[in-house]
Amino acid sequence: GNDGGVYETWDQGQTWDFKSNMNLAEIYKISTDNALPFYNVYAGTQDNNSFTGPSRTINSGGITNQDWLFTLGGDGFETQADWKNPDLLYVQSQFGGLVRFDRKTREQLYIKPIDTADAGYRFDWDSPLLISSHDNKRLYFGAHKIFRTDDQGHTWTIISGDLTRGVPQKILKMQGKFWSYDEYASKGSMAQLTAIAESPLDQNILYAGSGDGLIHYSADGGKTWTKASTPGLPEYARVHNIVTSNHNKLVAYAACHNFAEGDYKPYLIKTTDGGKTWSMLNANLPARGSTFSVAEDHADPNLLFAGTLFGLYVSNTGGKDWVAFNNGLPPAAITDMQIQKRENDLVVATFGRGIYILDDYTPLRNISETIAKKDAVIFPIKDAQMFVQASPFGFPGVGFQGASFFATPNPDLGAVCTYYLRDDFKSLKKKRRDAEKEKQKKGEEIEFPPFNVLRKEADELPPYLLFTVTDEQGNVVKKIKTGVSKGVNRVVWDFRYSPFSPISLTPFDNSVPWITPDLGYMAPPGKYKVSLSKFENGQFTELVSAQEFNCVPLNQGTLPVTDYKALDAFNKKTAELIRAVASADAYRGELAERIPFLKQAVFESSNLPNDTYKTILAIEDRLKELNRQLNGDPLRNVYESTGPTSVKSRVETITSSLWTTTSAATNTFHHLYDAASAQFGPILTSLKSIDADIKQVEATLEKYGAPYTPNRLPDWKKN
Repeated sequence: GNDGGVYETWDQGQTWDFKSNMNLAEIYKISTDNALPFYNVYAGTQDNNSFTGPSRTINSGGITNQDWLFTLGGDGFETQADWKNPDLLYVQSQFGGLVRFDRKTREQLYIKPIDTADAGYRFDWDSPLLISSHDNKRLYFGAHKIFRTDDQGHTWTIISGDLTRGVPQKILKMQGKFWSYDEYASKGSMAQLTAIAESPLDQNILYAGSGDGLIHYSADGGKTWTKASTPGLPEYARVHNIVTSNHNKLVAYAACHNFAEGDYKPYLIKTTDGGKTWSMLNANLPARGSTFSVAEDHADPNLLFAGTLFGLYVSNTGGKDWVAFNNGLPPAAITDMQIQKRENDLVVATFGRGIYILDDYTPLRNISETIAKKDAVIFPIKDAQMFVQASPFGFPGVGFQGASFFATPNPDLGAVCTYYLRDDFKSLKKKRRDAEKEKQKKGEEIEFPPFNVLRKEADELPPYLLFTVTDEQGNVVKKIKTGVSKGVNRVVWDFRYSPFSPISLTPFDNSVPWITPDLGYMAPPGKYKVSLSKFENGQFTELVSAQEFNCVPLNQGTLPVTDYKALDAFNKKTAELIRAVASADAYRGELAERIPFLKQAVFESSNLPNDTYKTILAIEDRLKELNRQLNGDPLRNVYESTGPTSVKSRVETITSSLWTTTSAATNTFHHLYDAASAQFGPILTSLKSIDADIKQVEATLEKYGAPYTPNRLPDWKKN
């Protein structure tokens, strides 16, 4: 194992097998772009290059290693993407090895500022790089001075003096002792810039932080710089990250740490006067947990995120108090984070566990006011992008690539409904047990519950939540049942109507990749609503009235649908036909399963007329013919290559193709529907006739006292 991953050898090191399915990336810096339809993530890693990959894909198998692109070798650090053109990247390796990368050609152009006067620039191992939010051709780059380019790296201008304490002339005391100069030099100097920030509200307001504990600010675009007052910050703390406010140009935040001196306390600070003075925001952050990164929400100024040595923390009070946010996030060092504003996603870098994305965190905004004194809340639902997942490996998921093939699951496809539930629903037994526990605490006597109380507890149905999705006309599209769990949770509507296959209580077996479950057909783009009800004590109660949201196509295909109403109407009538055909076939199967019992009953009944057996055989032959009409003739398929097209085959040809695309129905599909519906009418009539004849046979069996056969109630009267 090394900082590149895990390798295995079976020949004493002659050859090595790289384990590419372990999520152990050590990320220094993270950034994003504004690419469509999905933004890209950019990461710099410990001795494992810089790379970029999509935040999600359209593939059912998720995001694979093959979806990532290496942009620069070496140790990877900050990447900045041109926010107007995501094909143009600025990527760097250790000590400021900066290149301009063209995604289209894969070419790298070295653009690091070089000192022609031979004085030397001190670039940090992790040099700060920033693309201006005001001018996409402008970048800021930090050594011990700040460089600016306004022409995408063709020329650089120095806009500051040395903004560090300078190379120390005397050896610093670290971790409680003084070090040899050789040992100190091997660790690298701290006298380099480590953070640069620009106000999105005023391009003249700039900040710079150093590895040796200084913060400078400028209010005139870098013409003049002033050292900030940072009381409480250790003298040589590293200013790891500076973030400017989206709401007030005089507000900024800095995440600093001092573990080089064995100090693992958090040092999160804030300025409200443009950088002149800074105050601590540590509040109740754990005393042991160095701070590496900070982010401020672009809509709610009180919503802050802090990345520490042992995980992520969130504050809804502007930093007055913090709560650990560990929903699926490991307790790893959060070295960097960035908010993707268009999607309202929080992208998090960890040192040792790769990259995590909190999708659409908007429910966290003003959450206290939103949920106050409410039993349940559905938060505003983000516009949902509609598409059908692709299967690039031939089958759903990763196909036959094997269990060792690495893929990160995409976010669930569909409209994401985030909701809040104040309380769990307590069962009758839970309520009784809670009351008994209170009596135990008080030393009171606990009475044995009456049997009728225990019976009610045993018979009580478990509570659940029911989400009902409706279209613009109020028609129910789908119902989603889920368990009860208090707090903030999510459910996803997959854009589809409820399936139309016969009900089965057996979970679908997905071990055969070429057989897929019936998911129903896709609803058309448009406006929808979702409401929330609870089922408790045998009653449905509405918790949240209908909330509206939009479903929009992800993109237009080569041959886009021009009439969604016509497509939806065709899907509806096809769905009704497949429901009827599948139901008829299932009922035919149930009738066929009763035939052996009826035949055996003839021999078990001494008084039953023998002609009854002939009647049963005739019914059996009719069922076999009906099966051939519904499902095809396997015997003719063997000897004649292909037999007549069955009803089911015609309809399933439509559904298996049309319902897995966003395309319009072809004329062939319309002809198939017409043929299948014409063919099915007589089949259904025949099935009803057979059903009546079987019931007549069963009546005869009952009349002559035959033993029980399935689906037959006894006719008995007391003598």
